[in-house]
Amino acid sequence: MDQRIVTLYDRFTHGGLNRRDFLDQLTILAGGATAATAALAALQSDYAQAQTVRDNDPRLTIETVSFPSGSSKIDGYLARPADATKRPAVIVIHENRGLNPHIKDIARRIALAGFIAFAPDYLTALGGTPADEDKARDLFPQLKPADVVASSRAVVAGLKARADSTGKVGAIGFCWGGGQVNALAVADPTLDAGVAYYGGQPRAEDVAAIKAPLMLHYAGLDERINAGIPAYEAALRQNDKTFELFIYPNVNHAFNNDTGGARYDKTAADLAWGRTIGFLRKYLGDAPAAG
Repeated sequence: MDQRIVTLYDRFTHGGLNRRDFLDQLTILAGGATAATAALAALQSDYAQAQTVRDNDPRLTIETVSFPSGSSKIDGYLARPADATKRPAVIVIHENRGLNPHIKDIARRIALAGFIAFAPDYLTALGGTPADEDKARDLFPQLKPADVVASSRAVVAGLKARADSTGKVGAIGFCWGGGQVNALAVADPTLDAGVAYYGGQPRAEDVAAIKAPLMLHYAGLDERINAGIPAYEAALRQNDKTFELFIYPNVNHAFNNDTGGARYDKTAADLAWGRTIGFLRKYLGDAPAAG
């Protein structure tokens, strides 16, 4: 697919264009309305593919869980191996589409690897994630950054306190969620590990507050997010932080999302996933995989 179309779609999905302007420009780049419709279909998420681990997998226990957050709460999707072994926990932070079938599947994958996986719905206070991803995306500007971080910290505390938890808690996030992992690492010294996929970076002056080891995954073609890498990497090094940073060449933002059509890259996704699970086991503890 023409990289200009992928870049245009990225601008649209991250608030840089309204839908009408996006479709007008897409039609020009694609060479007509029919080709534009086909290109859009190839880029949009297909949640029929979001069942790499079935939601009724007998190896897992799955439930809806809420944690108190300030005067309210945050709801989410929890998956863990079905046995009674105490396990470290991983927060799974969604993209700017909310808690959708793909993110729930990611939580199940992490649970199969041996962790308690909790995917919060950061749109809880706005009525929860709607089924329409465009409507979900439109809700994100209503979220206050300080409230999001407070909710993330409440989830860390809640997971550490669970009777089935070892007390070790990490976080993994994608796109918007990757940025939130970075923000959480700055804000919460009790976070034990963080993995950010193509996430926005914190301010360089805030990096000194980070305590958690970090793994940072970036897409080589993602100019928008990658513009922040040099300052972030320099600040991490200057402050002697523990981190691993990977840039996957010739792949796009959202390369891990296997429901995301043309932007998905299996080779990069599989490599990053293997690194991620190894990193989480190293810093959270190597609990046995679900049987």
